Amino acid sequence: MDAFPYPPGRAAHRNRPLLALLSVLGLAATAAGCGTGSASNSSTVVVDMGYQSKTINTVTAGTLLRDRGTFERKLDAIGKSNGVHYKVVWQDFPSGPPLTAQMIAGKVDIGSMGDYPVLVNGAKTAQYPDAKSELVAVTGYNLRGSLNQVVVPTGSSAKTLADLRGKVVSTSLGSAGHGMLVKALRKNGMSPDDVRLLNQDPPVGASALQSEQVAALSQFVPWPQLMVFRGQGRLLYDGGSNGVPTFHAVVARHAFTAAHPEVMRAFLESLRDTTDYLNQHPLAAAQRVAKITGIAPEVVYLYNGPGGLVTFDPTIKQPLVDALDADLPFLKDLGSVKDLDVGKFVNDSYLRRIYGPSYTSARARVSNPDPVKGQDPVCHAAVDDPATASEVWFAGQKSTRVAATPTCLLRQIAAHNGDVRAAYVPDAKNGTRMFATAATWVLDPARSANSRLLPFAVTADADSYLAGHTGARALDYAAALAAV
Repeated sequence: MDAFPYPPGRAAHRNRPLLALLSVLGLAATAAGCGTGSASNSSTVVVDMGYQSKTINTVTAGTLLRDRGTFERKLDAIGKSNGVHYKVVWQDFPSGPPLTAQMIAGKVDIGSMGDYPVLVNGAKTAQYPDAKSELVAVTGYNLRGSLNQVVVPTGSSAKTLADLRGKVVSTSLGSAGHGMLVKALRKNGMSPDDVRLLNQDPPVGASALQSEQVAALSQFVPWPQLMVFRGQGRLLYDGGSNGVPTFHAVVARHAFTAAHPEVMRAFLESLRDTTDYLNQHPLAAAQRVAKITGIAPEVVYLYNGPGGLVTFDPTIKQPLVDALDADLPFLKDLGSVKDLDVGKFVNDSYLRRIYGPSYTSARARVSNPDPVKGQDPVCHAAVDDPATASEVWFAGQKSTRVAATPTCLLRQIAAHNGDVRAAYVPDAKNGTRMFATAATWVLDPARSANSRLLPFAVTADADSYLAGHTGARALDYAAALAAV
């Protein structure tokens, strides 16, 4: 889900330099020489790790993994038994393409990136025997595709994608945010030519949206909700409406892993350990990631917290593999890849050795291992339904509080004497986790007392509900809070 490096500010239908650019990268890699791993001397193995600190969907293979030092400790233990010194070198990349270029050059052994760049990585590295990569694990995923979203300026009158017809939409060409938008337009009876696509890196696009130089921003995690949290954007379309899974994954050079299987095992064990830590200590993990990256902790927690938009699980699930097959034609049409045998590219044999007999069941499990759960202190009900479970983070509190329903959450907030850092509720239509303050609320007096206030992520879904429920009415957050 990382951006491809097109020159900013050019229309998509006239802008196709990606293949040429990656060809240049490939030539540069050839000139540099493809290696099979680095070593300063015969008893030292250098492990070159590529990651993206700003991509919070890969923290279990990057930011958080590096910070916890788990990988290095495991390698040190191995080194004591085999007499080899392992040195891990971390390289932070802004997106997937430059990471892929360095992998081709033999300067990255293991790296993490989004699903679309992963496909390009597999296709491009396959041209160089020493650089050929494999998809060896997943970091985080969303089976519905809600990690990619379209936001508009807060004052925009747009309610549906159709309202963007003829207008400029900022995206990163070749990214999952771009792919999601194309699928969404077609799903809603439109063509990509019905909007004017402007290729921009996420930060540039975010600035353009804030200054209303563009009508909308279509991007990947965490940019859409970061804009919403800042009050600089409003959600127009949730990629989950496409029903196409999206995820981030780990790729590794086969030549390196074949030469150093003990390194791959140590890395994947560390990935699993870090994933377990994040799922068991979500608030602490989110705060640590926020401190390292500068991304607001409230936004990190929206994605990485309990019941969050990201489900963290290293296993390579079949729906995700199927999604790669489905995404490949888009990249072929764009000219970024010629072909890739996804079945051969995906290799979960390393994970299977670590998990043992439990891998098959772990791979089949798609429920979030870290749901919002507990006991509602106001409505005095169990918090056990993912479709309604909500959460509030009060200022000055070391932990969050849960609520059985969004209505119960609003009651907690109304009764609390203090500020709220963030409140999280699931969308009433499809369960997408969102900020309660950004929802379009509907009051339906016909519903039970604990569920009469319904949050919707997009205005169009709220309008659809109102059309079918006489007596219901729309509210903003302040009015909903006053209605409890």
